[in-house]
Amino acid sequence: MLNDIKKDAEARMVKSVEVLAVNFNKIRTGRAHPSILDGVMVSYYGNPTPLSQVANVSVLDARTLSLSPWEKSMVPEIEKAIMKSDLGLNPVTTGELIRVPMPALTEESRKGYIKQARTEAENGRISIRNIRRDAISHVKDLLKDKEIGEDDDRRAQDEIQKITDKYIAEADKALVVKEKDLMEI
Repeated sequence: MLNDIKKDAEARMVKSVEVLAVNFNKIRTGRAHPSILDGVMVSYYGNPTPLSQVANVSVLDARTLSLSPWEKSMVPEIEKAIMKSDLGLNPVTTGELIRVPMPALTEESRKGYIKQARTEAENGRISIRNIRRDAISHVKDLLKDKEIGEDDDRRAQDEIQKITDKYIAEADKALVVKEKDLMEI
């Protein structure tokens, strides 16, 4: 019973760290990376569709993304979607190929992205702590129902706290890596 609670909490904490990594990938650095465009939705015959489902996104060079739409008619829609996104990118079209140059980051924009990364990291830590709270609540319910003793309760809470500390440390480590990446020129 206690093991199930701990395993469930750990699995949910792993997912929180994975979501944090996905959110960090959406924060733009100076280098081109296809995941920057993951959140862009294109109007595909009236339906909002992820960009990756209407075009092939690849890295042309360190500062340029290349998009090859599967349908030529989608070129203007893709351009419009990228310009509407809050990424600050301006696509350049040459026939059927869309190039997206990554503008160099200014000191001010770097600080803004670092602030955004810190916010994402804090949201990840909050999520992990909420999972801890839920798990400890389940353990306390078992104690109240007299399904476990006080020693088991205390031991389970300590183990849940250790798991929590481990995943919060992972989130902090990911933040340090992202900040270092953003400050690279």
